[in-house]
This record gives sequence, structure tokens and C-alpha cells, in this order.
Amino acid sequence: MQSRNESDQLTVRPGRCRGILKGTMNHPEPGTQFTDADYREHPYPGARPDFSFVHLNGCGHRLRPDATAPSGWRVGDGRSAEPCLDQWLAEHGAPPVRGRHPVLAYGSNACPAKITWLRDHLGLRGPAVVLRADCTGLAAVWAAGLRIRDAQRPAVLVAAPGVVERHAVWLATADQRRVFDECEGRGIRYRLVCLHGPERIRLEDGSEPRHVLAYTGATAQRAPLLVDDRPVRCAEVDQRAANLLTGEPGPGDGLFCTEIVGDPHNRRR
Repeated sequence: MQSRNESDQLTVRPGRCRGILKGTMNHPEPGTQFTDADYREHPYPGARPDFSFVHLNGCGHRLRPDATAPSGWRVGDGRSAEPCLDQWLAEHGAPPVRGRHPVLAYGSNACPAKITWLRDHLGLRGPAVVLRADCTGLAAVWAAGLRIRDAQRPAVLVAAPGVVERHAVWLATADQRRVFDECEGRGIRYRLVCLHGPERIRLEDGSEPRHVLAYTGATAQRAPLLVDDRPVRCAEVDQRAANLLTGEPGPGDGLFCTEIVGDPHNRRR
């Protein structure tokens, strides 16, 4: 189903902030390796690196773009000769980059400690490949409702012409994306869509993946919260302040997208 919420277009103030989610950056940029303790989950959306990384067993390794590597990426795992990401994935029994699907992570799913939570509570398996992404024409904004499990306010995605925000793109296996389905409450709280509007998603290596998936609000509780008739960007208001906001659910997200029915993993990047 193709959709665009045209009846009530949201107006998002571009502002001067580049769009790192409020409170998500933790420490100055570390070296090639880190642990979950460096990027904690609470308060939502948690802290996250400002670079691409691969994560496994509570540890992360920085990914560096390298056009000479077959995958286009090298893993900073402490070896003097940094391995190609595909080689590193094979060493850990995981499929290569080409066998994965891009999924936009604009909330907590780019937080290393949250990734470990997904492993511990929902059975996420294998290395998580998380690439830094500069997103033009999209914004993470606060949702109208709170999460049941901890009463924090989650993020939802909206179209935002003129806005540039930094988020992440998971290169997810089919099994990992199914874990996202469970975590996000696909078909209940969020819907899985393929983005195909004027937005641009540019990775750290300069590439712009096609057929990027995203989880977008499916209910009034996961509609954008409107305060004075405008959505509130997560980049401008942190969780503590967002939790105190009052307003009304917005009429839509303004996205050009197609809702995915069934398993999208037969699509190619």
C-alpha cells in the first residue's frame, strides 16, 4: 500500500542543529573499539557512536569506509591490518554485507546497550552492522504516547523538508529484522514501510542505499505529538523535557512510503 499523508502536512522547523538526537552523544570519539558501558540505553533513546560500527557480545568495533575492501568497509578490531567487513563477518559465522537489508534506525536501535538488550530479551543473533547516515528531509520527533514498559516517550519518523539529521542504517539480516518486528510491535504500534520520497539517506562512505526500510507510527499513540500545531524534534528536546510535553496526536507523518506486507528480504539494496 502506497501512502502519503497529504491532508495535513506537518511543518518541522529546520533550526540550526544538525540533528544528533538530544542526549545521544556520550564521550568524545573513542578509538577503534568500545563497550556497551560507553553508550548506555537510558534515558531513551540512549547514547550512540557518531561513526559506523559492528557490534557483538557487548563490544563494538569502528567501521571505516575503504573502497579497496570487497565490502567497502574495514573493521577496527585491533589488528594491524584491518580486515574487510565481509571477512570479519565470515569469521563470526554471519552473512556478508550484500545479503543484508538497510533499515533506518532513528530511535534507540543504534544504541549499543539497546542492541545487547535485543540479544538478551528478544533473541537477536549475530553481528549488528550499523552505519552512520545523514538523512535529508526526515526527522525523528516525539510520539504522542508513552512506552508502557518504562513510561518514556519514543520517537517516530516524519517528513521534514529542509532538515538534515544524523541517524543510522542497520544492515540487517532477515532474522535480525524479524526481531525488530517484535520489538517495534509491527502491525500494532509501528508499521514497516519502504521509503521512496524525496528524502536522501547518505552513508559514511558516500553511498545512498535504495529501498531503505523504516518503522513508522501506526496508531494515535505513535503519531507525532503536536505542540502548538508543530511536531517536536528529538534533536531539540531531550527525554526528560519530552516526557512533560502536552499536545495532540498529529494527523500523519507526511512520508512517501509503501507499507510492507510479509517479508521484505527478497528486495535488493
